[in-house]
Amino acid sequence: MQTIHLKKLKKKFETQRKTLRSFITRTENNPPKNLDAMMDKIDKEVWSEVHCLSCANCCKVMSPTYTPQDIKRISAHLGMKPKDLKEKWLYKDKKSGDWMNQTQPCQFLDLKTNMCTIYEVRPVDCADFPHFLKKPQKDYLYINKQNIEYCPASMLMIEKLKTTLKL
Repeated sequence: MQTIHLKKLKKKFETQRKTLRSFITRTENNPPKNLDAMMDKIDKEVWSEVHCLSCANCCKVMSPTYTPQDIKRISAHLGMKPKDLKEKWLYKDKKSGDWMNQTQPCQFLDLKTNMCTIYEVRPVDCADFPHFLKKPQKDYLYINKQNIEYCPASMLMIEKLKTTLKL
């Protein structure tokens, strides 16, 4: 497993931002026929090298979107009314209409362990993050344009994809 150095990740992103984002756009616009199979293989490689609990940067600097089902499930788990959960921790984004965390890091992140305190009922957005296995992958590559800045697994996924495609 890699040791996660978030400052190094940020610096690497800054120096490679244009190249990586351009690569993602080119791959979206002209995806290889076997992209989904490639991504499945690379996914296994990435998770053998990166362990989320050594990082949890997504929970520290990003907010998931909360669906109405997420809000009902989480509030029931916490013994709260959905309205109270929203008032205490969430806000509704004016542009997208999505429910998001009011603050970062996430209120449900235990900063000592990097573990989610509501893991078994966490938002679907968190459970699916970083969205590597959504199909067809060509329709979801754009998500990596944001995630590579914050997620070492996303950065590694795109680097491995780039190497696989020899670009």
